[in-house]
Amino acid sequence: MSLPIEQVLPELKRTLNSRHEAIVVAEPGAGKTTRIPLALLTEPWLAGQKILLLEPRRLAAKLAAQRMAESLGESVGETVGYRMRLEQKEGPRTRIMVITEGVLSRMLLSDPSLEGVGLVIFDEFHERSVDADLGLALSLYARDLFRDDSPLKLLVMSATLDSEALAELLQQAPIVRSEGRQFPVARHYGQRVEQRDVVTAVSQQIRDCLRREQGSLLVFLPGQGEIRAVQKSLQESESGSDVLIAPLYGSLSLQEQQQAVRPPPEGKRKVVLATDIAESSLTIEGVTVVVDSGWARKPEFDPRRGMSRLQTKRISRASAEQRAGRAGRLAPGAVYRLWSEDQQKEFPAFDEPEIQQADLAPLALQLLVWGVDVSELNWLDAPRPAPWQQALDLLRALGACDTEGALTPHGEAMAALPTHPRLAHMLINAHQLGLGATACELAAILSDRDPLRDAGADLSLRLPLSNLRRGSNVSHLQKQAGQFTRLLKLASGQRDIEPDRLGLCLALAYPDRIARRREGGAAYLLANGRAAELDAGDSLGKQDWLVVAESGGHSGRRQDRIFLAARFNPSWLGQELPAPEEVDVVEWQADGQLLLERQQRIGQLIVGRERSPKPDDNTLKNALLNRIREQGLAELPWNEVSRQWQARVMLLRELDLQHGESSAWPDVSNQALLDKLESWLLPFLPAITHARHLQKLDLMPALQSLLVWPQPRELDELAPVRLTLPTGSEARIDYQERPPVLAVKLQEMFGQQQSPRIAGGRQPVTLHLLSPAGRPLQVTQDLASFWANSYSEVKKDMKGRYPKHPWPDDPISATPMRGTKKQGY
Repeated sequence: MSLPIEQVLPELKRTLNSRHEAIVVAEPGAGKTTRIPLALLTEPWLAGQKILLLEPRRLAAKLAAQRMAESLGESVGETVGYRMRLEQKEGPRTRIMVITEGVLSRMLLSDPSLEGVGLVIFDEFHERSVDADLGLALSLYARDLFRDDSPLKLLVMSATLDSEALAELLQQAPIVRSEGRQFPVARHYGQRVEQRDVVTAVSQQIRDCLRREQGSLLVFLPGQGEIRAVQKSLQESESGSDVLIAPLYGSLSLQEQQQAVRPPPEGKRKVVLATDIAESSLTIEGVTVVVDSGWARKPEFDPRRGMSRLQTKRISRASAEQRAGRAGRLAPGAVYRLWSEDQQKEFPAFDEPEIQQADLAPLALQLLVWGVDVSELNWLDAPRPAPWQQALDLLRALGACDTEGALTPHGEAMAALPTHPRLAHMLINAHQLGLGATACELAAILSDRDPLRDAGADLSLRLPLSNLRRGSNVSHLQKQAGQFTRLLKLASGQRDIEPDRLGLCLALAYPDRIARRREGGAAYLLANGRAAELDAGDSLGKQDWLVVAESGGHSGRRQDRIFLAARFNPSWLGQELPAPEEVDVVEWQADGQLLLERQQRIGQLIVGRERSPKPDDNTLKNALLNRIREQGLAELPWNEVSRQWQARVMLLRELDLQHGESSAWPDVSNQALLDKLESWLLPFLPAITHARHLQKLDLMPALQSLLVWPQPRELDELAPVRLTLPTGSEARIDYQERPPVLAVKLQEMFGQQQSPRIAGGRQPVTLHLLSPAGRPLQVTQDLASFWANSYSEVKKDMKGRYPKHPWPDDPISATPMRGTKKQGY
């Protein structure tokens, strides 16, 4: 059967004959995965060397190898083979090697030159896994160092890809485009469906499609929970005896995944309920209809707790096209999208690369082994600085590198184990404690999937693996544990499983996840500061201490749920495990009392405490300074005098800055005072142990220390606290108002022609002219204008109300008065 990709094979051959890099963009179902490697196998530039084909998933890798081998009339392991973790099929004649993405990084570590390999193909690169990004970056780096004589050729393929950015990374690599899909796909849009309504909406859409459409259905759902719920809904509604419902997600066994991919039995239709595992590479036999929920659930690393958290998000437009393409691989098809056409415009163009949101510790360890700094590699998207530094900090804490960032012998041993650095550290140290066998089985479970998903959180129920009911997943875990056993070279006498010390092994990998039950509650506080809880009725629920292997939930959930954990004995601390850190705590309590104690801590977990002796005065003063930083300047005993002083200084500073670039007057705003507490407040602070004693502090000497001579005298001259009125009395200026306000009875301003000014005449004072009863009659900065214009109206209104007070016709020539009319006025 002719496939669309075959039309561009001549162009691709010419491109790779003249260039060492190329990009292929082809629609889903075009045949790029299986046709391109076979077509390039006999090219002269390959000269008998191998082709490595990278696939993002194990199932896709196996199926691709099988189909290419079948097209050659051979079995897998002859011309076409595959290699993945714990499994490989290859022989002396193997020329095309299909590998999962992580395998390439290990191949490059053992042989940076990739001797005998002429072409590396990155298939479905749009998925942008960390391993794919690292593999490409290392391939470019190693090629420059080791392949001058026969450069390694690189081919990147995808249906949906930001090909322009990739072309720039690959030295302006040519882009070969396969136009058109083998079969057309009709797109049908629906109404906006929120995440909470996905199960109901998808179930109804499936029933509609089974009535309306022919062929099998591929249904994209966010995760396993929704798949199980939709499966139950369809079974309860009796969708028909001719309908086979097949789940498809990553934690299923390979055999169960293959059952979903194979053609349905004769006379039956298939409804495949899948996560985004079915977006790429897989051809699911018989599918002509896709139902797309528009949601996907992906792990996102949370740097605050050092764990990945599942986030349910809208898919990208590129992902929507990938999913739609599944319907047109074998025949004309249709896709039913549970969102509107307008809503699709709100979707992001591409998915965020995993390297921007993943745990970077494994990547960092690999680069340490290479002796390459992250900045030396060419990345399509470089790791972000903060998560990268956190990854290096973790490796340093595990002893994988020294303070200078150089790989240690322990780090080298960790890198030799094909697992996460935390688990590698656990395996090595548990082996030294005689717990190698226990650690091997534990590492197998934690690096794969839970064999007893519904058995509660207690990890001891999973060990030893030999006690579990035999199944494909258990067999796979045993094989993985066996690999760790061989790598650690465990002697036969060291192979006993010790479930009671499981928590000790787990704490070696996750010391930051040692957890203690909170007083009076069911939740646990972890050493990393996070809180989590067990499901009600879990067998671990009565334990005061745990080590949490896996916890999480969904975004928006207030508290994490503990999925896997083990009992922990605090007596291990200081013996098999490092002793808790001793910390002298000087901390303010909610009641204002200063806590003074010596605590034994694991991270943020308090293991023990004892009262510490009273610290010196400097420690107490600095503790008080920290409280003021946290609580704000309102913690200080401000009064009207100190606030007016602050406002007077700020007025003079602002006037300077209005007419120039600088001012000799200090910035005494609240934020500025907080920023420089040490310079002005610390010398005046008392050494106290209760916050209420702070109220006895006289704040003015501390504030006045910010002025240098002769500024105190100039402050009184330029921004006086009081102004002398025409009556000879004085009135206070309110500098907390802007402009400053002088409130005075109207009669006291008789004879004054102009509004008073301060700051050397630069700032007029706003007059609040008051009635005899003290109520505002006029607010003005132009007293002359008031006398000339508004006074006559005020006089008419006030003269009848206050006949004993003077209301002269000519206020400018009148005598100012404080009280009522004097005799003879």
